[in-house]
Amino acid sequence: MLVESNDKDGAEVYEMIIKQILQDLQLSPSIKDMKSFVNPNEVVFMIAIKMDKTSTSIKLNEVSSVMYDKEENKTTIKISDENYLPNILKLLWREFSRDQLYQPDRYTILLDDDVTFLKDLIVFSPKENLKMRLIDAIFRIIPEGFRVLRELSKDDIVAIVATDEMLKDEWILKCQELINQLKD
Repeated sequence: MLVESNDKDGAEVYEMIIKQILQDLQLSPSIKDMKSFVNPNEVVFMIAIKMDKTSTSIKLNEVSSVMYDKEENKTTIKISDENYLPNILKLLWREFSRDQLYQPDRYTILLDDDVTFLKDLIVFSPKENLKMRLIDAIFRIIPEGFRVLRELSKDDIVAIVATDEMLKDEWILKCQELINQLKD
């Protein structure tokens, strides 16, 4: 972990703040590396975090069975792991209206027509979940009042530049440098 700054004392304080927030949110083990830059003279803060590897995404057919009944022209989704039920319903409501879904019991969802293609629907992505948790942590880390933001995340690196002024191209380039350093 590295906090770069023209203010040595400020860099040490920010390193403590970052470590504390990441520890409080139990994110430290999920981070491979991190680079941060703070310049109080130019009022800019940037951070780039390289995520550690995560487990693979979970598809609908891994937590349920998806069957089509030709005679009734209905697809039945039988949930085998109810931990994913909220995610499944949220994704299905995006794809279909609530009127098209019928849930006769907690573990069964009925849909009209043959929608067995849904079996490959990703219901949970550990990588996306980790990315959202890191973005939440970054918003807690960013100095108070820095409301002008640009997210520059790529692949397994989450990166944000923040200021209370207009973003400068040189800051974006500096953040890109931090990202490139983490790629190596």
